[in-house]
Amino acid sequence: MGVDAATPLDALLAIPTPVLALAPMQDVTDLPFWQLMTRYGGADLYYTEYFRVYPTSRLDKPILESITRNPTGRPVIAQMIGNDIPSLVRSARELQRHPIAAIDLNLGCPAPVVYRKCAGGGLLRDLPRIDSILGALRDAIEGKFTVKTRLGFDSEETIEVLLPLFRKHGIDLVTVHGRTVLQMYRGGIRHDLIRLATESLGCPVLANGNVSTPDDAEAVLKETGARGLMIGRGAVRNPWIFSQIHDHLAGRPVKLPTGSEILAYIHDLYETVCDPDIPGSKGVQKIKKYANFIGEGISPEFLHAVRRVGTKEDFFALCREHLDHREAMTLNPKIIGNPGTQEMRPDIAQTGSSTDH
Repeated sequence: MGVDAATPLDALLAIPTPVLALAPMQDVTDLPFWQLMTRYGGADLYYTEYFRVYPTSRLDKPILESITRNPTGRPVIAQMIGNDIPSLVRSARELQRHPIAAIDLNLGCPAPVVYRKCAGGGLLRDLPRIDSILGALRDAIEGKFTVKTRLGFDSEETIEVLLPLFRKHGIDLVTVHGRTVLQMYRGGIRHDLIRLATESLGCPVLANGNVSTPDDAEAVLKETGARGLMIGRGAVRNPWIFSQIHDHLAGRPVKLPTGSEILAYIHDLYETVCDPDIPGSKGVQKIKKYANFIGEGISPEFLHAVRRVGTKEDFFALCREHLDHREAMTLNPKIIGNPGTQEMRPDIAQTGSSTDH
């Protein structure tokens, strides 16, 4: 695609193919995970985990390393979450000293621990404050300024009031998750309201939510008219998805991984996310939140069993039982409304540890 880490956002968006972004997932899409994704094709654009911003905050060093040691070779957007205007302005100015393609404001996190503090999706209940934040950040950010939002807090109609604010402040790119904050990850995606954003804004729009397959990607792009897609959980399940979508949209054959290739990915994922110094049982508990998504693309039996394994040995024995073969697999979700998907919800911060989409 002719894209590298130094590519400005304008240049990336000038390429005619849809832009595919890896969603920011708190405590998931860190530097090692980015490195893992690049080994499987990788996204065109990466968003950092969000920097928590408040009066005494400082830029989180591990998140900052994703920018300064960017292993992807692709452009990076730094995301902030918070509501204190002086602190957001200070953090934005600090971030601009680093090699980023843009600064993003999180208006979508639906975790109660976040929205009760009027941050993330909670700001969607206070549009005058959003107006003030956008104005202050637009003045402070010399480069590109982007926003990731939901349709509203409890009403989808909020998006109709938000869009004029985005136009007023000259936002350079908007990502729209087609649900409200209170819907979290339940219910259908309002593609018609994402299309409203693409038709109303003078900037590119990325569509976000429930893109799990190349066919999904094609359908969402057609229904929304979006410039590209942001994918989170689908990429955890299927790290080949970005390459598959590009191939599908270009009319090229889509390569499906074999069971043994998926098994190798799970081994890579375990080594990436689990500290080798922690006991195997703790590593298994950590890998289970990822396995919930991967399992949706394997079988209901695998998903049921993986939630009950207690040791590293049993975990990988189960994986071998279901994946030690050379048959091609789509990894398409086979379970609709799986309650396990609530165990790792991108764009959500939980007490002590969090994930984001």
